[in-house]
Amino acid sequence: MKLFECQNCRNPVHFENTVCVNCGFRLGYLPEHTLLSAVEPDGDAFTALGDRSRPYVFCDNAGYDACNWLVPAGEDTTLCIACRHNRTVPDLTVDSNLASWRKMELAKHHLFYSLLRWRLPMPDRTEDPEEGLAFDFLADVTAPDGTVERVLTGHDAGLITINIAEADDAEREARRTAMMEPYRTLLGHFRHEVGHYYWDRLVRDRGNVDQFRALFGDESRDYGEALQTHYTNGPPADWRQSFISTYATAHPWEDFAETWAHYIHMVDALETARAFGLKIRPRIRNAEDLAGEVDFQPYAAANAQDLVDAWVPLTVAINSLNRSMGQPDLYPFVLSVPVMEKLQFIHEIVHQPPA
Repeated sequence: MKLFECQNCRNPVHFENTVCVNCGFRLGYLPEHTLLSAVEPDGDAFTALGDRSRPYVFCDNAGYDACNWLVPAGEDTTLCIACRHNRTVPDLTVDSNLASWRKMELAKHHLFYSLLRWRLPMPDRTEDPEEGLAFDFLADVTAPDGTVERVLTGHDAGLITINIAEADDAEREARRTAMMEPYRTLLGHFRHEVGHYYWDRLVRDRGNVDQFRALFGDESRDYGEALQTHYTNGPPADWRQSFISTYATAHPWEDFAETWAHYIHMVDALETARAFGLKIRPRIRNAEDLAGEVDFQPYAAANAQDLVDAWVPLTVAINSLNRSMGQPDLYPFVLSVPVMEKLQFIHEIVHQPPA
């Protein structure tokens, strides 16, 4: 994620900010310019100080304090490119639902920041009614008899469903512990589930299935049966040798989605490190392998190895900082050679030009 500055006063501002705390100017994100811009009123619209070529309006969901993205005035839609992919949102008259939805929208917009940086295909349900990318944000339903109908987070032909309970920090931590996951975040859910969508778009539809199977395995084996076996028996004892997580062992589709999410984690975090000019220079002898800096643009990296070479020293330092604060490792993962090969595959299909 880039670090931004207010065009009015040059104060540092961040992706999720809606107002510059220094000068009070309202802020809006211009996705086509990858720019958070100060804005000033211009009749019924706004002038963006970062792009004065045309007037803009805020996405309708800014009225719920759930979006800070701008839309060119006069367009047919009043929703930004991220929000127009919503199919269902929770009942916003419920205060807790509104608070949860705001968290979900922040994570979703962070996801779209990355997808737009790579110019990946993302038709919505208007453009592609059968397999367009869409989101359902749903809550568990309690029947009159007290039984609870659970909402399962998942993907089906472009439709991503996420249980809004995942926006509750305590509930998500309880689920992480119960499922013995070292890492579980709301943004991680979005990145994982959209990985299933891009398996269809970038692997299946672009003729990359054979290369996928050579690395991840045969995805045609029964998915439901594979998941049941995983939940019954758990991962193989040597899973770290070939997989990024235990869940990745369940089925090749899940291996792909976990690796896809991990690739985005790396790229976006490295861009943040680059924006802050972070350099790792350990003050001990013989620590050359722990030295590094991000001296390239991660979203345009030449290959996955360049990303990993910068990533490993950074994560060692961050994990050490966390331990100093009595916190668990921020990055509890191991990048084996097979995982590296899978990350390189993700890198290649992300940057593969459309046919």
